[in-house]
Amino acid sequence: MTIKIFGHKAPDTDATCSALIWEWYLREVQGKEARACVQDPPNSEARFVLERWGVGMPETLGPLQPGDEVVIVDTNNPAELPDNINEAEIAEVIDHHLLAGGLKTRAPIKMTLRPVAATATVMHWLIGRDMDRAPDAIRGLMLSCILSDTLEFRSPTTTPTDRKVAESLAAALKIDIPAYAAEMFAAKSDVSAFSDAELLTMDSKLFEIDGHRLRVSVLETTAPAVVLERKAGLMAAMGEVAARDGAERVLLFIVDILNEEATLLVPDEMVRTIAEKSFGIPASGDTVVLPGVMSRKKQIIPNLRV
Repeated sequence: MTIKIFGHKAPDTDATCSALIWEWYLREVQGKEARACVQDPPNSEARFVLERWGVGMPETLGPLQPGDEVVIVDTNNPAELPDNINEAEIAEVIDHHLLAGGLKTRAPIKMTLRPVAATATVMHWLIGRDMDRAPDAIRGLMLSCILSDTLEFRSPTTTPTDRKVAESLAAALKIDIPAYAAEMFAAKSDVSAFSDAELLTMDSKLFEIDGHRLRVSVLETTAPAVVLERKAGLMAAMGEVAARDGAERVLLFIVDILNEEATLLVPDEMVRTIAEKSFGIPASGDTVVLPGVMSRKKQIIPNLRV
């Protein structure tokens, strides 16, 4: 049976490329049949990375069948996985997020969660000495994951381990980190091909906060003004996007990578109240700027109050 490897819905660079890294490890090092998949089309940065390193797009996962053997990467949250994930045979989970709860297995499994910024950093540790066998393309995917999730070491999620691994990979590949990261972020910032609804779900996760179901979306960009020009359309699309998942509201944080701040769109009084309770900043208009806020995982979700 072929092992299916996949990450969360609306896959970013880390979810997309970590599945490919682990496919290489299972196939080439462990001699197993494995296939990397994505649940949805990856974002523009992930597509740039795949093209840059000459790696093909993973297959779309499609419906899981009961008994399918799977490896889950870059999430352990059932809300971000196929509805019937607990009918599959989960062989392994590799992640760097908090333990969400809700996954069920029929036997003990390998489960690795480490407090680092990227799943690829966890994989570098798990692969160990076998990294010597990794081709440049796999090293390039791994470097890309770390630079993406750390925002080139600007994010507060960055650990010394992430930086050390990234710098080692870059040196081996003869890659200039600032120049390569700038190319990645330029690709991430090109949102011209996406509808307002697609932007709201491109990097988005569902959370229960104080008994309220919220979709918390993040757009990381080096050109926040381009996104803010679409503010009216984005706010108009929020109701439909929220209703699709039974959420009460969509919270959209536009993260300015270079200026290291986030802008939260404030379409109504409920979001205004959330902004003021969560971040202690008056929200009088339809946006509020949050200096220093870069990370959903460490700075947004832990602070959210309704």
